[in-house]
Amino acid sequence: MKKIYFIIPFILLTLMSCSKNEQATTTASTDSSNVVQDNSGKKVLYWYDPMTPGQKFDKPGKSPFMDMQLEAKYANDDKVENGGVVISSQTVQNLGIRLEKATMKNFGESLTAVGRIAPDERRISVIQTRMPGFVEKLSIRAVGDYVNKGQKVAEIYAPEILAAQQEYLALMPLSQIDTDNTLKQAARNRLKLLGMSEGEIEAIAKLNKPSPRFGVYASASGIVTELGIREGGQLMPGASLMQLSDLSNVWLVAEVPERDIPRLKLGLLAEVQLQSMPGETFKGKVSYLYPTLNEASRTLQVRIELPNKHYQLRPGMYANVLFKGQTHSALAIPTESVIETGTRKVVIVKSEHGYQPAEVITGQEQNHYIEILQGIAEGDEVVSSGQFLIDSEASLSGILARLSQQDDGAKGAMP
Repeated sequence: MKKIYFIIPFILLTLMSCSKNEQATTTASTDSSNVVQDNSGKKVLYWYDPMTPGQKFDKPGKSPFMDMQLEAKYANDDKVENGGVVISSQTVQNLGIRLEKATMKNFGESLTAVGRIAPDERRISVIQTRMPGFVEKLSIRAVGDYVNKGQKVAEIYAPEILAAQQEYLALMPLSQIDTDNTLKQAARNRLKLLGMSEGEIEAIAKLNKPSPRFGVYASASGIVTELGIREGGQLMPGASLMQLSDLSNVWLVAEVPERDIPRLKLGLLAEVQLQSMPGETFKGKVSYLYPTLNEASRTLQVRIELPNKHYQLRPGMYANVLFKGQTHSALAIPTESVIETGTRKVVIVKSEHGYQPAEVITGQEQNHYIEILQGIAEGDEVVSSGQFLIDSEASLSGILARLSQQDDGAKGAMP
Protein backbone atom coordinates (compact mmCIF):
# COMPACT_ATOMS: atom_id res chain seq x y z
CA MET A 1 0.00 0.00 0.00
CA LYS A 2 2.91 2.37 0.77
CA LYS A 3 4.42 1.83 -2.71
CA ILE A 4 1.24 3.18 -4.29
CA TYR A 5 1.56 6.44 -2.25
CA PHE A 6 5.09 7.03 -3.63
CA ILE A 7 4.22 6.27 -7.26
CA ILE A 8 1.22 8.64 -7.52
CA PRO A 9 3.20 11.87 -6.73
CA PHE A 10 5.91 10.82 -9.17
CA ILE A 11 3.33 10.43 -11.95
CA LEU A 12 1.82 13.87 -11.15
CA LEU A 13 5.24 15.59 -11.30
CA THR A 14 6.00 13.92 -14.63
CA LEU A 15 2.69 15.06 -16.11
CA MET A 16 3.27 18.68 -14.92
CA SER A 17 6.76 18.74 -16.42
CA CYS A 18 5.46 17.52 -19.76
CA SER A 19 2.70 20.12 -19.66
CA LYS A 20 5.24 22.94 -19.08
CA ASN A 21 7.49 21.74 -21.89
CA GLU A 22 4.53 21.55 -24.22
CA GLN A 23 3.42 25.05 -23.22
CA ALA A 24 6.95 26.42 -23.73
CA THR A 25 6.98 24.83 -27.15
CA THR A 26 3.73 26.55 -28.06
CA THR A 27 4.78 29.99 -26.71
CA ALA A 28 8.36 30.10 -28.03
CA SER A 29 9.93 29.05 -31.27
CA THR A 30 13.13 29.66 -33.14
CA ASP A 31 13.33 31.29 -36.58
CA SER A 32 15.93 30.66 -39.30
CA SER A 33 18.39 33.09 -37.65
CA ASN A 34 18.22 31.12 -34.39
CA VAL A 35 16.46 34.04 -32.62
CA VAL A 36 13.83 32.82 -30.17
CA GLN A 37 10.37 34.25 -31.04
CA ASP A 38 7.57 35.09 -28.64
CA ASN A 39 3.82 34.61 -28.98
CA SER A 40 3.06 38.26 -29.98
CA GLY A 41 2.76 37.41 -33.67
CA LYS A 42 5.52 39.92 -34.57
CA LYS A 43 8.95 38.93 -35.78
CA VAL A 44 11.62 39.33 -33.13
CA LEU A 45 14.91 40.59 -34.55
CA TYR A 46 16.79 40.17 -31.28
CA TRP A 47 16.50 40.63 -27.53
CA TYR A 48 18.23 43.48 -25.69
CA ASP A 49 18.69 45.22 -22.36
CA PRO A 50 17.22 48.77 -22.54
CA MET A 51 20.06 50.01 -20.31
CA THR A 52 22.72 48.63 -22.71
CA PRO A 53 20.96 48.65 -26.09
CA GLY A 54 24.12 47.93 -28.05
CA GLN A 55 24.30 44.34 -26.79
CA LYS A 56 22.02 41.86 -28.64
CA PHE A 57 20.79 38.44 -27.50
CA ASP A 58 19.09 35.65 -29.48
CA LYS A 59 16.75 34.52 -26.69
CA PRO A 60 14.83 36.01 -23.76
CA GLY A 61 15.91 35.87 -20.17
CA LYS A 62 17.46 38.00 -17.48
CA SER A 63 20.02 40.62 -18.49
CA PRO A 64 23.61 39.83 -17.48
CA PHE A 65 24.18 43.55 -16.85
CA MET A 66 21.09 44.61 -14.89
CA ASP A 67 18.58 42.78 -12.71
CA MET A 68 15.82 42.99 -15.33
CA GLN A 69 14.29 40.95 -18.14
CA LEU A 70 15.44 41.36 -21.73
CA GLU A 71 13.02 43.05 -24.14
CA ALA A 72 12.21 42.03 -27.70
CA LYS A 73 13.18 44.16 -30.69
CA TYR A 74 10.41 43.72 -33.30
CA ALA A 75 10.90 44.02 -37.04
CA ASN A 76 7.70 45.95 -37.70
CA ASP A 77 7.74 48.30 -34.71
CA ASP A 78 10.77 50.60 -34.81
CA LYS A 79 12.91 49.49 -37.71
CA VAL A 80 15.66 50.54 -40.05
CA GLU A 81 14.59 51.15 -43.61
CA ASN A 82 16.73 52.73 -46.36
CA GLY A 83 19.14 54.10 -43.77
CA GLY A 84 16.44 55.70 -41.61
CA VAL A 85 14.94 54.87 -38.25
CA VAL A 86 11.18 54.26 -38.58
CA ILE A 87 9.35 55.12 -35.37
CA SER A 88 5.66 54.55 -34.81
CA SER A 89 3.38 57.54 -34.31
CA GLN A 90 2.59 56.41 -30.78
CA THR A 91 6.28 56.31 -29.92
CA VAL A 92 6.75 59.77 -31.47
CA GLN A 93 4.02 61.09 -29.22
CA ASN A 94 5.40 59.37 -26.17
CA LEU A 95 8.89 60.74 -26.79
CA GLY A 96 7.57 64.28 -27.27
CA ILE A 97 9.37 64.69 -30.58
CA ARG A 98 9.09 68.23 -32.03
CA LEU A 99 10.02 69.16 -35.60
CA GLU A 100 11.08 72.48 -37.09
CA LYS A 101 11.91 73.38 -40.68
CA ALA A 102 15.27 74.75 -41.73
CA THR A 103 14.65 78.34 -42.83
CA MET A 104 16.64 81.39 -43.88
CA LYS A 105 17.44 83.87 -41.11
CA ASN A 106 19.59 86.97 -40.78
CA PHE A 107 22.95 86.65 -39.07
CA GLY A 108 25.31 89.51 -38.33
CA GLU A 109 28.86 90.10 -37.22
CA SER A 110 27.51 90.71 -33.74
CA LEU A 111 28.99 89.99 -30.35
CA THR A 112 28.07 90.77 -26.76
CA ALA A 113 30.08 92.16 -23.88
CA VAL A 114 29.69 93.68 -20.43
CA GLY A 115 30.60 97.31 -19.79
CA ARG A 116 30.60 100.05 -17.17
CA ILE A 117 29.53 103.70 -17.41
CA ALA A 118 32.39 106.13 -16.78
CA PRO A 119 32.70 109.94 -16.99
CA ASP A 120 34.10 111.48 -20.15
CA GLU A 121 37.69 112.17 -19.12
CA ARG A 122 37.95 115.01 -21.66
CA ARG A 123 35.17 116.83 -19.78
CA ILE A 124 36.83 116.79 -16.36
CA SER A 125 38.07 120.14 -14.99
CA VAL A 126 39.94 121.05 -11.82
CA ILE A 127 39.54 124.33 -9.89
CA GLN A 128 42.78 125.57 -8.30
CA THR A 129 44.23 128.76 -6.87
CA ARG A 130 47.52 130.25 -8.02
CA MET A 131 48.74 131.30 -4.59
CA PRO A 132 48.60 130.14 -1.00
CA GLY A 133 45.65 131.31 1.05
CA PHE A 134 42.75 130.46 3.32
CA VAL A 135 39.20 129.47 2.30
CA GLU A 136 37.00 131.98 4.10
CA LYS A 137 33.78 131.07 2.26
CA LEU A 138 32.90 127.93 0.32
CA SER A 139 29.73 128.00 -1.78
CA ILE A 140 29.91 124.33 -2.84
CA ARG A 141 30.10 122.06 0.17
CA ALA A 142 29.30 118.52 -1.04
CA VAL A 143 30.32 116.04 -3.71
CA GLY A 144 27.53 115.64 -6.25
CA ASP A 145 26.47 119.30 -6.30
CA TYR A 146 25.99 120.80 -9.75
CA VAL A 147 28.10 123.83 -10.70
CA ASN A 148 27.43 126.20 -13.61
CA LYS A 149 30.19 127.76 -15.67
CA GLY A 150 31.21 131.12 -14.21
CA GLN A 151 29.66 130.42 -10.80
CA LYS A 152 31.60 131.63 -7.74
CA VAL A 153 32.54 128.54 -5.74
CA ALA A 154 34.74 130.05 -3.02
CA GLU A 155 36.23 133.22 -1.55
CA ILE A 156 39.92 133.13 -0.67
CA TYR A 157 42.01 135.34 1.63
CA ALA A 158 45.56 135.56 0.24
CA PRO A 159 48.16 138.04 1.56
CA GLU A 160 50.03 137.96 -1.73
CA ILE A 161 47.08 139.17 -3.79
CA LEU A 162 46.24 141.78 -1.15
CA ALA A 163 49.74 143.25 -1.59
CA ALA A 164 49.32 143.22 -5.36
CA GLN A 165 46.03 145.16 -5.04
CA GLN A 166 47.70 147.80 -2.86
CA GLU A 167 50.48 148.16 -5.42
CA TYR A 168 47.95 148.64 -8.23
CA LEU A 169 45.97 151.26 -6.27
CA ALA A 170 49.19 153.12 -5.39
CA LEU A 171 49.96 153.56 -9.08
CA MET A 172 46.54 154.95 -9.91
CA PRO A 173 47.24 158.66 -8.99
CA LEU A 174 50.76 158.67 -10.46
CA SER A 175 49.69 159.73 -13.95
CA GLN A 176 52.61 162.23 -14.29
CA ILE A 177 55.21 159.53 -13.74
CA ASP A 178 53.36 156.75 -15.61
CA THR A 179 52.34 158.82 -18.61
CA ASP A 180 51.71 155.82 -20.89
CA ASN A 181 50.07 153.70 -18.11
CA THR A 182 52.72 151.01 -18.52
CA LEU A 183 53.18 150.51 -14.78
CA LYS A 184 49.46 150.45 -14.06
CA GLN A 185 48.82 147.95 -16.86
CA ALA A 186 51.58 145.71 -15.55
CA ALA A 187 50.10 145.81 -12.04
CA ARG A 188 46.66 145.09 -13.47
CA ASN A 189 47.97 142.08 -15.44
CA ARG A 190 49.62 140.77 -12.29
CA LEU A 191 46.26 140.76 -10.52
CA LYS A 192 44.76 138.77 -13.40
CA LEU A 193 47.61 136.27 -13.30
CA LEU A 194 47.07 135.80 -9.58
CA GLY A 195 43.43 134.88 -10.25
CA MET A 196 41.35 138.04 -9.87
CA SER A 197 38.56 138.53 -12.37
CA GLU A 198 38.12 141.64 -14.51
CA GLY A 199 35.04 142.64 -12.54
CA GLU A 200 36.83 142.42 -9.20
CA ILE A 201 39.67 144.59 -10.49
CA GLU A 202 37.19 147.21 -11.70
CA ALA A 203 35.47 147.13 -8.31
CA ILE A 204 38.63 147.88 -6.28
CA ALA A 205 39.65 150.58 -8.78
CA LYS A 206 36.24 152.27 -8.42
CA LEU A 207 36.22 152.06 -4.60
CA ASN A 208 39.98 152.77 -4.40
CA LYS A 209 40.12 150.16 -1.69
CA PRO A 210 41.72 146.68 -1.75
CA SER A 211 39.55 143.66 -1.08
CA PRO A 212 40.91 141.21 1.50
CA ARG A 213 39.22 138.33 -0.33
CA PHE A 214 38.95 137.36 -3.98
CA GLY A 215 36.53 134.95 -5.62
CA VAL A 216 37.23 131.63 -7.31
CA TYR A 217 34.97 130.86 -10.31
CA ALA A 218 34.17 127.63 -12.18
CA SER A 219 35.67 127.47 -15.63
CA ALA A 220 33.14 124.86 -16.80
CA SER A 221 29.82 123.33 -15.83
CA GLY A 222 29.66 119.93 -14.17
CA ILE A 223 29.08 117.73 -11.14
CA VAL A 224 31.47 117.97 -8.20
CA THR A 225 33.25 114.62 -8.07
CA GLU A 226 36.04 115.61 -5.69
CA LEU A 227 36.17 118.24 -2.95
CA GLY A 228 39.73 118.94 -1.89
CA ILE A 229 39.16 121.32 1.01
CA ARG A 230 36.60 122.59 3.48
CA GLU A 231 35.68 126.09 4.60
CA GLY A 232 38.40 127.55 6.80
CA GLY A 233 41.08 125.30 5.35
CA GLN A 234 44.44 126.45 4.07
CA LEU A 235 45.29 126.22 0.40
CA MET A 236 48.79 125.60 -0.85
CA PRO A 237 49.96 126.52 -4.36
CA GLY A 238 48.80 123.93 -6.88
CA ALA A 239 46.33 122.31 -4.47
CA SER A 240 42.98 121.30 -5.96
CA LEU A 241 39.99 123.08 -4.54
CA MET A 242 37.49 120.77 -6.31
CA GLN A 243 37.06 118.62 -9.44
CA LEU A 244 34.12 118.88 -11.83
CA SER A 245 32.84 116.30 -14.33
CA ASP A 246 30.53 117.27 -17.17
CA LEU A 247 28.20 114.26 -17.42
CA SER A 248 26.18 115.51 -20.39
CA ASN A 249 28.25 113.03 -22.38
CA VAL A 250 29.61 109.80 -20.85
CA TRP A 251 31.71 106.82 -21.84
CA LEU A 252 30.78 103.18 -21.77
CA VAL A 253 33.91 101.09 -21.34
CA ALA A 254 33.18 97.51 -22.44
CA GLU A 255 35.35 94.44 -21.80
CA VAL A 256 35.60 92.33 -24.98
CA PRO A 257 37.17 88.82 -24.82
CA GLU A 258 40.46 88.35 -26.59
CA ARG A 259 39.00 85.90 -29.13
CA ASP A 260 36.55 88.57 -30.40
CA ILE A 261 39.08 91.38 -30.88
CA PRO A 262 39.48 90.79 -34.67
CA ARG A 263 35.74 91.48 -35.10
CA LEU A 264 36.03 94.98 -33.60
CA LYS A 265 36.60 98.18 -35.56
CA LEU A 266 36.09 101.91 -35.12
CA GLY A 267 32.57 103.08 -35.91
CA LEU A 268 30.97 99.71 -35.13
CA LEU A 269 27.38 100.20 -33.97
CA ALA A 270 26.60 99.30 -30.37
CA GLU A 271 23.34 98.87 -28.49
CA VAL A 272 23.51 99.36 -24.72
CA GLN A 273 21.02 98.08 -22.15
CA LEU A 274 21.29 98.83 -18.45
CA GLN A 275 20.01 96.64 -15.64
CA SER A 276 18.40 99.65 -13.96
CA MET A 277 16.41 100.56 -17.10
CA PRO A 278 15.06 97.31 -18.63
CA GLY A 279 13.47 97.68 -22.03
CA GLU A 280 15.34 100.90 -22.86
CA THR A 281 18.18 100.81 -25.39
CA PHE A 282 20.91 103.42 -25.89
CA LYS A 283 22.78 103.52 -29.19
CA GLY A 284 26.35 104.56 -29.85
CA LYS A 285 29.48 103.75 -31.84
CA VAL A 286 32.89 102.40 -30.99
CA SER A 287 35.13 105.47 -30.72
CA TYR A 288 38.34 104.00 -29.35
CA LEU A 289 40.08 100.64 -28.88
CA TYR A 290 42.52 100.70 -26.00
CA PRO A 291 46.08 99.73 -26.98
CA THR A 292 46.74 97.24 -24.15
CA LEU A 293 45.07 94.04 -23.01
CA ASN A 294 43.96 93.31 -19.47
CA GLU A 295 46.28 90.44 -18.55
CA ALA A 296 44.13 89.24 -15.66
CA SER A 297 40.80 88.96 -17.52
CA ARG A 298 42.25 88.59 -21.07
CA THR A 299 39.90 91.30 -22.34
CA LEU A 300 40.29 94.48 -24.37
CA GLN A 301 38.63 97.69 -23.27
CA VAL A 302 36.44 99.36 -25.89
CA ARG A 303 35.12 102.90 -25.55
CA ILE A 304 31.62 103.93 -26.65
CA GLU A 305 30.47 107.55 -26.32
CA LEU A 306 26.87 108.09 -25.25
CA PRO A 307 24.85 111.32 -24.90
CA ASN A 308 23.41 111.86 -21.43
CA LYS A 309 21.14 114.88 -21.64
CA HIS A 310 18.82 113.76 -18.82
CA TYR A 311 21.67 112.38 -16.67
CA GLN A 312 20.14 108.89 -16.61
CA LEU A 313 23.50 107.28 -17.23
CA ARG A 314 25.42 107.42 -13.98
CA PRO A 315 29.12 106.52 -13.66
CA GLY A 316 29.54 103.11 -12.11
CA MET A 317 26.45 101.54 -13.74
CA TYR A 318 26.91 98.16 -15.40
CA ALA A 319 25.49 97.53 -18.87
CA ASN A 320 25.16 94.80 -21.49
CA VAL A 321 26.52 95.75 -24.91
CA LEU A 322 25.59 94.30 -28.29
CA PHE A 323 28.00 95.18 -31.09
CA LYS A 324 26.26 94.96 -34.48
CA GLY A 325 28.08 94.65 -37.78
CA GLN A 326 26.94 93.77 -41.29
CA THR A 327 24.21 91.13 -41.56
CA HIS A 328 23.76 88.28 -44.03
CA SER A 329 21.06 85.70 -44.70
CA ALA A 330 21.83 82.05 -44.04
CA LEU A 331 20.09 78.71 -43.48
CA ALA A 332 19.34 78.21 -39.78
CA ILE A 333 17.88 75.68 -37.38
CA PRO A 334 17.36 75.77 -33.59
CA THR A 335 20.62 75.44 -31.70
CA GLU A 336 19.19 72.61 -29.60
CA SER A 337 18.75 70.49 -32.74
CA VAL A 338 22.50 69.98 -33.12
CA ILE A 339 24.07 66.93 -31.48
CA GLU A 340 27.82 67.34 -30.91
CA THR A 341 29.62 64.00 -30.75
CA GLY A 342 33.09 65.46 -30.28
CA THR A 343 34.29 64.72 -33.82
CA ARG A 344 31.23 65.85 -35.77
CA LYS A 345 27.94 67.69 -35.48
CA VAL A 346 24.78 65.74 -36.33
CA VAL A 347 21.11 66.61 -36.73
CA ILE A 348 18.16 64.22 -37.02
CA VAL A 349 16.21 64.86 -40.24
CA LYS A 350 12.71 63.53 -40.92
CA SER A 351 12.34 61.87 -44.32
CA GLU A 352 9.84 59.62 -46.07
CA HIS A 353 11.80 56.63 -44.79
CA GLY A 354 11.80 57.73 -41.15
CA TYR A 355 14.39 59.69 -39.20
CA GLN A 356 17.92 59.92 -40.52
CA PRO A 357 21.05 61.44 -38.95
CA ALA A 358 22.79 64.05 -41.11
CA GLU A 359 26.23 65.49 -40.48
CA VAL A 360 26.29 69.30 -40.69
CA ILE A 361 28.82 72.12 -40.65
CA THR A 362 27.71 75.07 -38.53
CA GLY A 363 28.54 78.77 -38.44
CA GLN A 364 27.42 81.62 -36.22
CA GLU A 365 24.94 81.30 -33.38
CA GLN A 366 22.42 84.02 -32.61
CA ASN A 367 19.11 84.23 -30.73
CA HIS A 368 18.98 80.44 -30.10
CA TYR A 369 19.47 79.66 -33.82
CA ILE A 370 22.61 78.35 -35.48
CA GLU A 371 23.81 78.89 -39.03
CA ILE A 372 24.07 75.78 -41.22
CA LEU A 373 26.82 75.98 -43.84
CA GLN A 374 26.52 72.44 -45.18
CA GLY A 375 24.59 69.21 -44.59
CA ILE A 376 20.87 69.96 -45.05
CA ALA A 377 18.70 72.05 -47.37
CA GLU A 378 16.05 74.69 -46.85
CA GLY A 379 12.70 73.17 -45.91
CA ASP A 380 14.18 70.03 -44.33
CA GLU A 381 12.45 69.11 -41.09
CA VAL A 382 14.85 68.58 -38.21
CA VAL A 383 14.06 67.24 -34.76
CA SER A 384 14.38 70.01 -32.18
CA SER A 385 13.13 68.02 -29.19
CA GLY A 386 13.66 64.33 -28.45
CA GLN A 387 16.55 64.03 -30.89
CA PHE A 388 18.77 62.35 -28.31
CA LEU A 389 16.28 59.50 -27.95
CA ILE A 390 16.18 59.07 -31.72
CA ASP A 391 19.97 59.28 -31.74
CA SER A 392 19.99 56.44 -29.23
CA GLU A 393 17.66 54.42 -31.46
CA ALA A 394 19.85 55.16 -34.48
CA SER A 395 22.89 53.98 -32.55
CA LEU A 396 20.97 50.85 -31.57
CA SER A 397 20.19 50.19 -35.21
CA GLY A 398 23.80 50.73 -36.27
CA ILE A 399 23.31 53.86 -38.42
CA LEU A 400 25.67 56.12 -36.50
CA ALA A 401 28.07 53.22 -36.11
CA ARG A 402 28.27 52.99 -39.92
CA LEU A 403 28.90 56.74 -40.06
CA SER A 404 31.79 56.29 -37.64
CA GLN A 405 33.17 53.43 -39.75
CA GLN A 406 33.00 55.63 -42.84
CA ASP A 407 34.78 58.41 -40.98
CA ASP A 408 37.49 56.00 -39.78
CA GLY A 409 37.85 54.66 -43.32
CA ALA A 410 38.27 58.16 -44.70
CA LYS A 411 40.96 58.92 -42.11
CA GLY A 412 42.73 55.67 -42.95
CA ALA A 413 42.75 56.55 -46.65
CA MET A 414 44.49 59.89 -45.95
CA PRO A 415 48.22 59.84 -46.73
